[in-house]
Amino acid sequence: MQPDLTEIADNLGGNAPIGIALAVIAAVLLALGTQFQHGGVALVNKRSRHEGKTGLSLGQLRSLLARPSWVIGTVFLGLAVVLQLTSLTLAPITVVQPLGAIALVITAIVNSRISGIPLDRISIRSIIICIGGVGVFVTIAALVTKKHPITATQLSIVLIILTVVLAVFITLFVLIRRRAPRPIFYVIAAGVLFGFVVTLANVVIGRVQTILQKEFEFSSADILTLLCLVGLILAALLGTYFVQTAHSSNPPDLVVAGLTVIDPIVAVAIGIIVLGEAAGAPLWAVFAFIAAGGCAVWGVTSLSRHHPQALANTPLADVVGDGT
Repeated sequence: MQPDLTEIADNLGGNAPIGIALAVIAAVLLALGTQFQHGGVALVNKRSRHEGKTGLSLGQLRSLLARPSWVIGTVFLGLAVVLQLTSLTLAPITVVQPLGAIALVITAIVNSRISGIPLDRISIRSIIICIGGVGVFVTIAALVTKKHPITATQLSIVLIILTVVLAVFITLFVLIRRRAPRPIFYVIAAGVLFGFVVTLANVVIGRVQTILQKEFEFSSADILTLLCLVGLILAALLGTYFVQTAHSSNPPDLVVAGLTVIDPIVAVAIGIIVLGEAAGAPLWAVFAFIAAGGCAVWGVTSLSRHHPQALANTPLADVVGDGT
């Protein structure tokens, strides 16, 4: 029997509509912030001589602080993070996180207008597939997911996975930095890391709520919560660096695609597999999640290969000028 609207509302929670609204606003701020940051990074990258290896240097990172567009973009992204974290306290991560894909549409339109490079048929199709795949995630999540208190075992599993992921990406970055890896590497790496950032934020928020419900009764799990907070900060710092590097070699809508498609797929997968937000979900939902995720990732890969701005190797700085 299919769930009715009352059951769906119960799964989401009474404050879910507010959480969804905040997530949508966060997506808009993410799109604007990414566009502004891209302008600043493109200009700094253009003015510096940083050949033979990828990854922004310390000097370039300092130069970003002097670019008004980058600072404005960072403020917008900070507000987006605050709203997104707030939305996580009101609705399941599997519902809130995929809504960030709205930013992909906004960024694609805005960047096309600013750069003067129209999206071709393949790029438009790739974006539609990305949005469609994430949209299926949202629809299914509304039917089968529900938030639960976070346990110590779940905290430990998330920390172990994060440790492995951080080690892998740091190792890859050190090994391939001087070999000019494909630009999509930084997009994917940033998306995966921010998926963990959102998940860890969800874990910390959930644990704090549990402590408050138990009238400040602390346990050994709270040590793990502190470790999660440390892991969140590390993942956020490395992810932010990868995002800025991704801006130097990718169009902004491709960077947003990584953050709004790969990010929620990682966060949703952890929410389902580790945090048990889809416990008891029917088998069809599992296959649907896999299919939708596969389509969304394929869309990101296709966009990276066929985006007109990436093929033309035309940085936004060439268009907006030195006043960015």
